[in-house]
Amino acid sequence: MRYISTRGEAPVLNFEQAMLTGLARDGGLYLPETIPQLPDIAALESLPYAEAALRVIKPFLGESFSDAELRQALDAAYAHFGHVARAPLRQLAPGHHLLELFHGPTLAFKDFAMQLIGQLFQIALKRSGQRITIVGATSGDTGSAAIEAFRGLDNVDVFILFPHGRVSEVQRRQMTTPGDANVHALALEGNFDDCQARLKDLFNDHAFRDEVGLAGVNSINWARVLAQVVYYFTSAVSLGAPGREVDFTVPTGNFGDILAGLVAKRMGLPIGQLVIATNQNDILHRALTTGEYRVGQVAPSISPSMDIQVSSNFERALFWAHGSDAGAIRQIMDELKAGGFTISQGALQALHEDFTSGRASEAETLDMIRLIRDETGEILCPHSAVGVKVAREHLRAGTPMITLATAHPAKFPDAVEQAVGLRPALPPHMAGLFDRPERQTRIENDVDALKSLILERRTA
Repeated sequence: MRYISTRGEAPVLNFEQAMLTGLARDGGLYLPETIPQLPDIAALESLPYAEAALRVIKPFLGESFSDAELRQALDAAYAHFGHVARAPLRQLAPGHHLLELFHGPTLAFKDFAMQLIGQLFQIALKRSGQRITIVGATSGDTGSAAIEAFRGLDNVDVFILFPHGRVSEVQRRQMTTPGDANVHALALEGNFDDCQARLKDLFNDHAFRDEVGLAGVNSINWARVLAQVVYYFTSAVSLGAPGREVDFTVPTGNFGDILAGLVAKRMGLPIGQLVIATNQNDILHRALTTGEYRVGQVAPSISPSMDIQVSSNFERALFWAHGSDAGAIRQIMDELKAGGFTISQGALQALHEDFTSGRASEAETLDMIRLIRDETGEILCPHSAVGVKVAREHLRAGTPMITLATAHPAKFPDAVEQAVGLRPALPPHMAGLFDRPERQTRIENDVDALKSLILERRTA
């Protein structure tokens, strides 16, 4: 299995190399040269989640990891999830189902990928004896999931950038309360797009990248996307796939989770609609409806993990929409640096074959939390509420709709309380979160300051 960059000017890698590399050296994103078809999809129905994951993920690994290594990694990754099904479905209404992705250790869908990446990194680094510096940018959930996956490891330093004052208190404390010496939570003066831009600056400085052994675990890392493909298959099969078509609605900011749905579709899963659900920072919805991708100001919201204007994984979708034309992607990304670009008619048509979209305002998000609580007793986090609101606008008679519930409501108690007048409790394993001391470093929005801090604090 060969991995190529969306910008066509980086070395071709195998899966392990692409996973450890993260961002390609030409600034692009790695993806497989071809997407394998998954045979006998129906056979996944009766399997435990880890076994289903092995069958979905294995074709992408080539010779990088043996079956025994992958099985070991999967069993360890999902051993501490709080639900035996790992990703259970709950029916909201006839034909509409909620996929609960918040039963992992940090209560967000990022755990499905990050826990697995942590295990695969450990196997690879143990074989090579290499030491790496992991850097990540987060709008809230990626950071805590990465810290949980890599904390305390001897051969890894972890630096997580998050926008100061723009994550929920629970999200912040999940990043700032771990006491492990190899964990560093950095509150950047700026928004998530600034965090993501500084992360890319680090990777594009090849001398610094090589000096500290830089590795990335944002959804720029293909392994992150791949791990998320699995729950599209398990949920769809439980509702009758491949014998029937299934629709999905995904609340998204950085486009990684819904890109995983596109990969599942290309592997043969009969997905009808892939619905992009955006909050008031609706650049993806605007791009799909107008063909214009124009970066604006980020407006802080009650669904902060979606407060994004530069959606990194959209580059992968654009690459496929342009027929894998790396030259076209290089031109588009150059235009993006100047503020935005126009999607060509052919590429827009290709995107419309796979995606549709919608948005939810702040008031609509709160109304949906309230409505679903009243109708079903289910308490939604604000991101999941955005998804449910948009999904209800795209329901099709006779076709099941699955909305991805991306986080536990207790991660966003202020929004939930505003909507329904109660603060959801954290699960028992996180009960002491508000009593633990915090460790964080405020840092200016400057790549040189960031480099200096990493050089100072990493373990040589």
